Amino acid sequence: MALLAVLLPLVMLGVVLALGRYEDVLLPREPEDTDRPEGAAPVH
Repeated sequence: MALLAVLLPLVMLGVVLALGRYEDVLLPREPEDTDRPEGAAPVH
């Protein structure tokens, strides 16, 4: 039972890190436009 208490948080941390790592692959961000001035609203 103590082994489970030690390993479970490590496994959960690995899952969270893996999801964060592949978030950009699964949900790509919109390209950054540098032509807009600072503070301008994005054009959809």
